[in-house]
Amino acid sequence: MSKHTSHEDEPKQGEIVTPGDTEKPDPETASAETAEAGGEAGEGIEKLDPAARMQDLETRLAEANDQYLRKAAEFENFRKRMNREKQEAIDFANQTLLLDLIPIIDDFERAIKSAEGAGSTSPEFTSLYEGIGMIEKRLVSQLENKWGLKRFDSAGEAFDPTRHEAIMMEKSAEISEPQVAEDFIKGYILKDRVVRSAKVKVLMPEEPQNAAEDAKET
Repeated sequence: MSKHTSHEDEPKQGEIVTPGDTEKPDPETASAETAEAGGEAGEGIEKLDPAARMQDLETRLAEANDQYLRKAAEFENFRKRMNREKQEAIDFANQTLLLDLIPIIDDFERAIKSAEGAGSTSPEFTSLYEGIGMIEKRLVSQLENKWGLKRFDSAGEAFDPTRHEAIMMEKSAEISEPQVAEDFIKGYILKDRVVRSAKVKVLMPEEPQNAAEDAKET
């Protein structure tokens, strides 16, 4: 009986047959070769000097620990910054509204000063004057205690450009540093932040040259 040969196994005409085309790698052989290569690599590592291996591991551990500490510090700074920004957003959420209320307080102050200069002693006027004063004090106290808006006095203090706006200046030989002489419009602080500078009159130290000239003239 003649053996039947599959046409699929026969090479086509003009086709070059190579061993790679007909032979497939044996899985067991490939696994053995891989294991052998890994074993050789492992044997190479084991043959390293233990002291050198320990030094290398310690160096890598130190680098990993340094990276961890850096990332932890960055995260902590980020967390603190976010908490601070969140708290500031809460503290100053009503800043615009409070700034709109400040001119109303100014009007109360002007009304009180005007009433003080009127000199009237009638019961009706006195009652009105006292009532306006009570409303002004209650409003200022409520804004300070509940919302943190605080009015500050500047007269007698050293001039501070971050707190004071000079709208009038006068020279004085009795001082050595700029000083606030009078409050025209009081300033306000919201949560330790100046939200409106005080408009003030400032005393400026007289220059020594001018003082000397004045002394000669006298």
